[in-house]
Amino acid sequence: MDADGTRALTSTLLPQPHSIDASGPARAVPRHFALRASSDVDAEEVVRTARSHFESAGCTLLVGTPTSSDAIQVSLSLTHTQGAQSYRLRSGAREITIEGGDAAGLSYGLTTLSQIVSGCIEQRIPFPSLTIEDRPDFPRRGFLLDISRSKVPTQATLFALVDWMAYLKLNELQLYTEHTFAYRDHETVWRDSSPLTGDEIEALDRHCRERHIELVPNQQSLGHMHRWLKHERYRHLAEVPEGIAHAFSREREPYGLCATDPKSLVFLESLYDELLPHFSSSRFNVGLDEPVDLGLDRSKALCAERGAQRVYLDFVRAIAERVRAHGLRMEMWADIVVKEPALAREIPADVHLLEWGYEADHPFGDHLAILAESGHTFSVCPGTSSWQSIAGRTQNALANLRSAALSGKAAGASGYLITDWGDRGHLQPLSVSYAGILAGAACAWNAESVSSRSFDLGAELDRHAFRDDARVLGKVATQLGDVYRTTGASSTNGSALFFLLAFADEALPHARMPGLRASDLDSTSETIRELRATLERARPRAADSALIVDEMRWAADVLAFACRFGIARLGARAAASARDLRAELTPLIAEHGRLWNARNRPGGRIESADWLTRVAGLL
Repeated sequence: MDADGTRALTSTLLPQPHSIDASGPARAVPRHFALRASSDVDAEEVVRTARSHFESAGCTLLVGTPTSSDAIQVSLSLTHTQGAQSYRLRSGAREITIEGGDAAGLSYGLTTLSQIVSGCIEQRIPFPSLTIEDRPDFPRRGFLLDISRSKVPTQATLFALVDWMAYLKLNELQLYTEHTFAYRDHETVWRDSSPLTGDEIEALDRHCRERHIELVPNQQSLGHMHRWLKHERYRHLAEVPEGIAHAFSREREPYGLCATDPKSLVFLESLYDELLPHFSSSRFNVGLDEPVDLGLDRSKALCAERGAQRVYLDFVRAIAERVRAHGLRMEMWADIVVKEPALAREIPADVHLLEWGYEADHPFGDHLAILAESGHTFSVCPGTSSWQSIAGRTQNALANLRSAALSGKAAGASGYLITDWGDRGHLQPLSVSYAGILAGAACAWNAESVSSRSFDLGAELDRHAFRDDARVLGKVATQLGDVYRTTGASSTNGSALFFLLAFADEALPHARMPGLRASDLDSTSETIRELRATLERARPRAADSALIVDEMRWAADVLAFACRFGIARLGARAAASARDLRAELTPLIAEHGRLWNARNRPGGRIESADWLTRVAGLL
């Protein structure tokens, strides 16, 4: 294969291998593969993970001797000298060999082989003789999904997500939890949330393990406990029982546990005792981020005497003791730690720190230097930029994900965790987050590959998520995710078009969307209309393809409504009437419910829709 052919083939692989040498004779693309494994390899396990990847490419993968003349033998063996998760793939004239550093490495090698076959078919090029040497930049490559801001996916949605994660060579899943586990005797908290049960967690845990993915338990343990503390039964545990105004509720509510009350630790210990036995993971993320009310009321005197950071540190140490008692390694968010380098050095040495930040210019490098200096292991945690946007923020997501990967690799981070949040109703459909998940997976495996300008996110989505032969849906999704940039408004942690709806009862101009102009909203609306029309040419083949198209249509229609609503709020001439806007919004609220039910449990749907029904009420 010549250099052009090699580049064409390489462009179809995701994540990008670190080393690929395609030289020697090529042949017709094989469609049938027979797997032969050495005695120390569980062939059935590897096939179970990889078979669907070959089927998606229109091929078959069997265990045993080739049964047809056009089948090709694939030999698998372990070679631990290559290191965990690594693989070497060689394609010769009559046989393909894959050597893996472990079972995960073999699985990753087979996944790459399935992509090579698919890429050859797509590019209409012959199957090459090649050698690939590959291993990940980050040993831990995870995805965190928020299941506490209204939206809890069905088991079918979670299982399908895990399967796609395995295809993208991700190996860790966390489900961010505040109140959506069905704790015994705490039904008051989760009654309307359709929580996950212990049996469901165990089934998901098994599904993950079979695909070399670790399901890491996650339970908030200080701040972000308002879902509990707003109920009278738990209010006595709050730092401010009377409540505070905070960013995660429209109501004034108790927000965080009182860090100086021993009863808070007893309460958390009871949750851990019930939650943790359902997981096989050796890790536990206890949160501990954004304790915005620490020192405001019940702990005020002690914080004044000893300092809020010292009180926080004592609480961290107490939590670490309890996690250690379960035989687990504690993980926690590092936003408080990076503010005070001396504090970082006093965090227990076995605690793994999680550095998070979601804007394109987040100072990952500066913060990771503090964590590296402290001697702790740590992960870098960018985001999909999907939340508070309806359709995403494509360019911000790419810049944030790239920066996190490059900074994390340079600083020696052992993990890369892609986060996907649900602030203010989790209104973005799951397919909107596919762009960030895919780009993040590519970054986590090979950081430099996504820093290249040649990385075409729309094409990668069409190839590895939507499977759109028309090459339309990826372009629409990425461009729809950037229309907010043409509104004239600058915004962080969300888009101006979303904030027009979320803060519909607050006057313009608004601090969350400075610079908003009616003329720009008008042109943005026209761009959305064009993208909406283009969407009809999409021909995706993904299992959820019809749903993806419907979700993208809905996202486009909500953004278009937000433009017209914004024009009316700005008092521009020829603005739509309140009656017309209400008539336009009503079916969008109904469609929100239909799309919600297609992927998610019923709990939280009304709460999520309320962010739209409030707008209808104002009209």
